[in-house]
Amino acid sequence: MGVPILVKILLDTHVWLWSLLEPTRLPKRVAAKLGDPGNQLWLSPISVWEAVILAEKRRIRVVGDPAEWVERACTAGPFHEAALTREIALESRRLSPSLQDPADRFIAATARVLDLTLATADARLLDLKGLGLLSAA
Repeated sequence: MGVPILVKILLDTHVWLWSLLEPTRLPKRVAAKLGDPGNQLWLSPISVWEAVILAEKRRIRVVGDPAEWVERACTAGPFHEAALTREIALESRRLSPSLQDPADRFIAATARVLDLTLATADARLLDLKGLGLLSAA
């Protein structure tokens, strides 16, 4: 019997929010990977920033103050925080020019630099080369 393989998964913002607010939107295999205690779940500060903005604009529904809700959501899960570093900022500029969204660039660069598997349903991110991907599409 083999040794279980630890998978370090960086959740794209929508995958993280689905896991909290609409878990049935996640494909079963993705939900299983996220729920496997043998895997590590990672969040980018960019996803935290995006979630606060979405809540403030009422594009997602949260209870109470958006920043407080996001803070509770971050501390409730077993998430590792991915630091936003100079190396990640530079890598974000090396990605395909077709990737226009700066948040997507930072999230993809974080996955690449920290060697994390990116869980996303975003077709533009799923098309990137040189990146470990877990499709939630």
